[in-house]
Parts: sequence; structure tokens; C-alpha cells
Amino acid sequence: MHYTMWRGVVGLVKPTRRPGSLEELIRMLPSGIGIVPLLLNVREGSHDEFSSAIPYYEKYVAELAEQGMDIIHPGGTPAFMMLGYDGERRVTDEWEKKYKTPIFTAGQNHVCALRALGIKRFVGASYSKLQNQIVTKYMTEAGFDVASMEPIVVPFEKAGQISPEECYAHVKRLFLQTKGADGIYIQGGAWRTEGIVEMLERDLQVPVVHANVAQAWEIMKRLSVHEPKQNLGTLIRDLPPMV
Repeated sequence: MHYTMWRGVVGLVKPTRRPGSLEELIRMLPSGIGIVPLLLNVREGSHDEFSSAIPYYEKYVAELAEQGMDIIHPGGTPAFMMLGYDGERRVTDEWEKKYKTPIFTAGQNHVCALRALGIKRFVGASYSKLQNQIVTKYMTEAGFDVASMEPIVVPFEKAGQISPEECYAHVKRLFLQTKGADGIYIQGGAWRTEGIVEMLERDLQVPVVHANVAQAWEIMKRLSVHEPKQNLGTLIRDLPPMV
């Protein structure tokens, strides 16, 4: 595996079996980085589903570690964010010791990306009221000022069908209504809205953290790969260091 994927191999645990985000991640990453995906089957996006998911994540983390991944990324924010900022860290620290592999969650990735861009007070968007509540609490615990966070409410299985134009208009309205925000956070991996990041940064003159772009950025940083991408915003164009 390591000879064919000469720049590193990432084990990825996806919470759902929706198409879209995995394909986008592979397109954003440079050649030579391998992805080994394992998929859970979260269907409803309910509190009960998220709160019971951690043992299933660990099962797949163990399998990926046994296969010799360079890093492992359990994706999907709610299940881990529900543990709280410190509780999530305790779990990943325990798993890293147990499975002897670097591990980072989506929530940790988003925090890292926000800090790398110097964002302290942000306007955010998600795609469910439940996720909105979970994310706001988690990010406040992580030390951020959540100036405004509003979801585009759709059925859980249709989150990937939110158009880039709808997301752009939603985020721009929130930002212009909110005073003093120094960044934007587009939360959740189901969005197919990577293409609006550069536009929002140009129009509103603040940095943007998009869940899927942030994922590609941290994978490259952790694998010591420096290959900037254009038209996806500051994070992946400038590849700032992890804080």
C-alpha cells in the first residue's frame, strides 16, 4: 500500500453512505495520497443515532490501524462534538495510545483550521437545528465566539442537495446582519459547496473554513505534503501551518 501511495495513506471513517464528499476529498488531494474509506450507516441524523455511534467508530478505527494507516480521520461532527471539546480529546488521546496511530476528528479539524486562519469570532451555517445546537456549544467550549449560527433546515438525507447558491446567500445574509465577525464557518461534510469559498472570501473580505476543504488541508499538513490548490479559498491555497 505504501509503495503505491507514496505520499501517505489516510484511513477515513464516514458517518453516512451518501455520495459526494468522499469524491470531493479525493479530487482536492494531490496524487500520491491514498484514502481507505469505511462507512457507517447513519440515516436519520437523530440525537440517539449520534450518541450511540462512538463504539462503531472505534471498531473501524481499530480495523484501519491494523492495516497500517499513516493517519486516521473519523469524520462527521455530531457524534464526537456531543462528547464536548475536552471529552472528545480524551477519546482520541486514548485511541491514539491504544492503536498507535495519529487520529483527528472533524471537530478537531475545524477548530484547527479556524485557528490557522486567525478566526476568533465567526458566523456559521449548518444543515439541521440539532447540529447547530451541538456545534455552537462545542465551539464555545473550544474558545470561539459564535456570533451567529443558523442552519439551512432540510431532511437529513437531503443535506447534499443544498445548492451552492442557496448556501452562499444564506451565509452572506448572516454575515452582513452580524457585526464584528472575523470569519465564516461552513459546517458539515454533506455540503457540495466547496466552490463558493473563494467567492465568499472575495466578496466579504474574511477567511472561510469549509468542512471539506479543511479536511483536505489537515491531511496534507499531517502528511507533510505542500501542494496548494487554487479557487478553493485561503486555507488550501496558502496552506497555513497548523496551530
